[in-house]
Amino acid sequence: MRGHHGQRRLPIGARAISATTTGTGLKRLQHLVLWVSNVERSVRFYCDVVGFEVKRRYPNAAFLTIPGTADDHHLGLFEQTGVSRPDERVARMYHSAWEVGDLTDLARARQRLIDAGALVGSSNHGVSLSLYAKDPDGLEFEIFWTVPGGVSIRTTELDLEGELARRGLTTS
Repeated sequence: MRGHHGQRRLPIGARAISATTTGTGLKRLQHLVLWVSNVERSVRFYCDVVGFEVKRRYPNAAFLTIPGTADDHHLGLFEQTGVSRPDERVARMYHSAWEVGDLTDLARARQRLIDAGALVGSSNHGVSLSLYAKDPDGLEFEIFWTVPGGVSIRTTELDLEGELARRGLTTS
């Protein structure tokens, strides 16, 4: 029986299917590692603009973490000299996405990205409000806020000031 109040009973000997018993049991993306042309420049960008902290630093590599989290690292940066900017016409990873805690965080992130000359776009997806930026090597990433109770819509341009005003929020 299915319904609002009832539960469906499994036949004897059957087991419930869950994310841990299907596929590979993936739970979440824990970290991302990028090849960069200048690790020092990338560390400055990801720390000063995006808000990561250095966890460990080596001559040609760095491991960064999101402040206040227990994970060892979230972003690895490995220097590879002689690398050209990514060619957007060939198959490759498009972008990574990083979630912020609230809408005012997204507004602060937008200002930091603008100040760094890194912001390349913004979108309202209904379920999320997103900023798109490129790092010093031209690698694209997204910073987004999940809209509570949001519904997927045809993607439109993000009106961040309007979204803040609608919720009675300011960034000051």
